Amino acid sequence: MTTLPLTFNIQPLFVSYEAVKLSNLRDGIWSECQTRGVQRMCTLGSIHVNKEGSRGLARMSQRELQFKVSALSQGSSYPIGTQLYKSADLEDLENASMYLFRTDAGGQVKVYVGRKHMKYIVYIEVSFLPQCVSKKELLLSWGVYRSDSSAMNPLDPQSSTSGAKSSISQTPFPQNSLGARTLQMEFDSIQAPFYFSFLLLCPSSAASDLKEIKSHRKTNFCVPVGLGSGSPAPLGISFSNDGSVNFALFSRNAENVVLCLYDEMEGKLSLEIDLDPYINRTGDIWHVSMESVAPYMSYGYRCRGTIPREKGNICHESHVLLDPYAKVLHRSFTDQSGSVPLLRYLGNLVKEPSFDWSGEMRPCLPLEKLVVYRLNVECFTEDKSSRLSSAVAGTFSGLIEKMHHFKRLGVNAILLEPIFSFDEQKGPYFPYHFFSPMNSYGPTRDGVSAASSMKEMVKVMHENNIEILLEVVFTHTAECAAQTIGLQGIDDKSYYVFDEDVESNDRSALNCNYPIVQRLIVDSLRYWVTEFHVDGFCFINASSLLRGPNGEYLSRPPLIEAIAFDPLLSKTKVIADSLGPYSSDSKDIRFPHWKRWAEMNVKFCSDVRNFLRGEGLLSNLATRLCGSADIFLDGRGPAFAFNFIARNFGLPLVDLVSFSSGKLSSELSWNCGEEGPTNKAVVLERRLKQIRNSLFILYLSMGVPVLNMGDECGQSSGGSPSYSDRKSFDWDALSTTFGVQVTDFISFLSSVRMRRSDFLQRKNFMRVEDVEWHGSDLAQPSWEDPSNKLLAMTLKANLKSSKPNSKKSRGSDFFIALNANDSSETVILPQPSQGMAWFRLVDTALPFPGFFRTDGEPVIEQTPGFLAYEMKSHSCALFEAHSSLA
Repeated sequence: MTTLPLTFNIQPLFVSYEAVKLSNLRDGIWSECQTRGVQRMCTLGSIHVNKEGSRGLARMSQRELQFKVSALSQGSSYPIGTQLYKSADLEDLENASMYLFRTDAGGQVKVYVGRKHMKYIVYIEVSFLPQCVSKKELLLSWGVYRSDSSAMNPLDPQSSTSGAKSSISQTPFPQNSLGARTLQMEFDSIQAPFYFSFLLLCPSSAASDLKEIKSHRKTNFCVPVGLGSGSPAPLGISFSNDGSVNFALFSRNAENVVLCLYDEMEGKLSLEIDLDPYINRTGDIWHVSMESVAPYMSYGYRCRGTIPREKGNICHESHVLLDPYAKVLHRSFTDQSGSVPLLRYLGNLVKEPSFDWSGEMRPCLPLEKLVVYRLNVECFTEDKSSRLSSAVAGTFSGLIEKMHHFKRLGVNAILLEPIFSFDEQKGPYFPYHFFSPMNSYGPTRDGVSAASSMKEMVKVMHENNIEILLEVVFTHTAECAAQTIGLQGIDDKSYYVFDEDVESNDRSALNCNYPIVQRLIVDSLRYWVTEFHVDGFCFINASSLLRGPNGEYLSRPPLIEAIAFDPLLSKTKVIADSLGPYSSDSKDIRFPHWKRWAEMNVKFCSDVRNFLRGEGLLSNLATRLCGSADIFLDGRGPAFAFNFIARNFGLPLVDLVSFSSGKLSSELSWNCGEEGPTNKAVVLERRLKQIRNSLFILYLSMGVPVLNMGDECGQSSGGSPSYSDRKSFDWDALSTTFGVQVTDFISFLSSVRMRRSDFLQRKNFMRVEDVEWHGSDLAQPSWEDPSNKLLAMTLKANLKSSKPNSKKSRGSDFFIALNANDSSETVILPQPSQGMAWFRLVDTALPFPGFFRTDGEPVIEQTPGFLAYEMKSHSCALFEAHSSLA
């Protein structure tokens, strides 16, 4: 179909008024239209074709097309000019719309469309025809179409087979006493929806010839019947109180968009609506409204004429694509109609499920108070060891059933691996949709139950003072390989990084800082906050969000800045994670934060791992213990550092101390003397200490600790850093000796963080005078000596901030010692304040269960005047100053 470019002349060319009662239209409406400008244009290609084939005509009436043509009563009086007819027939039309066209012959055509008595009325008035046009009989040449504007089809499904011919009708156009040509046509409402396309035929000077009168664009006049032009906002589908449904889709480069509707039968296409580019398009938004979608269950779109990103791209224009703004997804099914089987996803034509949030109060925890636990919804409870029913295991509801575990660990925030609908073969880090939770995470494995159960989970967690954070991936979508998913095929040139001259290695990379993609991402985030009450987001591959369309790093990335200052999102937790499960390349990039963005502290992970295996500088470790001021001192604080040692991709905690072959060099791991599983007691003892040391440093450092699912019970991936080799959570492992002692240790460390929030949950960095650093003999450590592997620090309590009723928790100092040597070292504890004595709370080298004590064990002076304490190899210790009378 060829269309002419939009031009502006003296007057607007075509104006559509939706749902306007014609009786309320008065003089001056045309001048008002002039001030409002062109709202919508309407034009179609010629209907004089004889094309075989028609599509999308199922669910039409079994009756043949019936229509009624009549002239208005000669007695109907109406003025000529810009005023409208005062016909009672027109005033009685329901949901009436008026369309005004200019003809290529200089006249005007007005078309009114509305309902009356279960009929659709199409009323056409032709006026101001120039004198050069013959006064002889005027003919209306018309046809109807749905999914192919070049083929006019009868509204009879029995005639809509592949061999059906195009149907063009000619109807005389009577002239009334005032010289205007008027025509009224009626269609049974069951025959809608369709488009009514027509042109005018007028006898020319030659008796046998008919002159065609078209729009000023030399195209047919076209109006929708049983359809509304719709609204460009909001994107996606929206339901009105009267039952009508609006569809809106962005596609700047599509030449044509087809709305595809499906019935309750899986994969059965019932109806196609070919959106007219001038009635159903505003700017780059395609839109249409329907009075009811009751017969249909799901929907999608075909986008014709979009530019593919590569030759042979399977996402071509014949495929039905998922609406990016759909809120509930229909269950996927396999389409076998083409040469390649396609896994198809559709939007569900149902309202979003309502949910009772009454009584819910969001915890709104400060960043510095967070203790985070990261998990995968499915893997957390899908194993039979969870003892959950099949309907609950592996779902959002399963998290509720395991509330006691979160309470035991002392966590108050759960970080969920990506829950957006994703490619099941590749995993949750390959999403294809940003507005719906994964269907399989619901009890009945459908979109409605997934959304409802997630909301219930969030509400229950909030009641228990636990926040919900989501990992999100907006840097790429699942690739379109034998699947019609993601944004591919809708408008690749707008949504994706697209360079015709440069071969891109990543064909699924989103152009995140392009305005429409930025809008999509921000709309998605707002949706999860408003509809699901989530408390924050962790952005995977965050460094890619800083790039422009050509891969350059932007000093002020529009997306990052928009999120930072969004009135809703800026009140949530936003965390940048520069790493991803399939790219361990950590670039040293200064993330623009506007004092609102927190970050996953990759340097904490690498520096602590290096120290524990006896490498690295003590200065690096000291910086991490005190909140990573080298990263977060620029207007933020230690609470903006989300610290971790192990994560869901890479080696889990138990494997970090069990595997260190050459191929794992990037993991900075150490096998403690023997690779893989072993029965050697000395190796097992060393590994156990290293696990305790890792947790010790994680929880006693300033910043937010992030614990990974399975690390509390020794979950192993067999030495594989691949995300795909991670296993489901083994609940039976919690009952083992290892599981019990590590879980209890984590619980103890969480309680210490809460009790000593003056040290460990600080919003601001500590003053220099509040921290003293020591080597083995209370002297300053050798910061830049790589052979120095012992570090101790005294944290001095601020007595002015002490609470009078907290004699053990406030107003008392901390002494922390860390030894990464292969041999024992003696540390000298500083003299405590008068009336105080040092009590040992933790020594990771001691056997279970005595390696930590809630009340502490007093440290006895070995020599008058000072206390010496022997630190075993590869161990950490914590001391607290208590009253000597305690």
